[in-house]
Amino acid sequence: MNRVILQLFAVGFCFAIGQALRCYECKLGVFDFCLTTTTTCESGEQCFSGVGTAAGFVDVKKKGCLPVAECNQTKEVNFPSSNASATVYSMTKTCCNTDLCNAAPGTSGLSLALATVTALFVANVLV
Repeated sequence: MNRVILQLFAVGFCFAIGQALRCYECKLGVFDFCLTTTTTCESGEQCFSGVGTAAGFVDVKKKGCLPVAECNQTKEVNFPSSNASATVYSMTKTCCNTDLCNAAPGTSGLSLALATVTALFVANVLV
């Protein structure tokens, strides 16, 4: 009986972890170089991948969490100068709503599945 309760707790714990959306985060990458970490989004946010162009020819990338209202839009980032604003870069941010979905295709959901299998294995070993 204790074994069943422990297994149910382990599965429930994994689903509780799954409620908070996890995303890859990259503050600003150039060309294909983007140092990523993972972050947890707040309520009302989704994962995003941003692709843009700076100075007319340099590819820039961003990843992270973004409010849903700002998803799937292209915006220009301006830098104020003494006379006028100059566009630093233009970026299109595309959103998705599963864990780590703003990475390479095929990796979304893998972490949660691995955590579930690991939790069930540990529950079987402990009991």
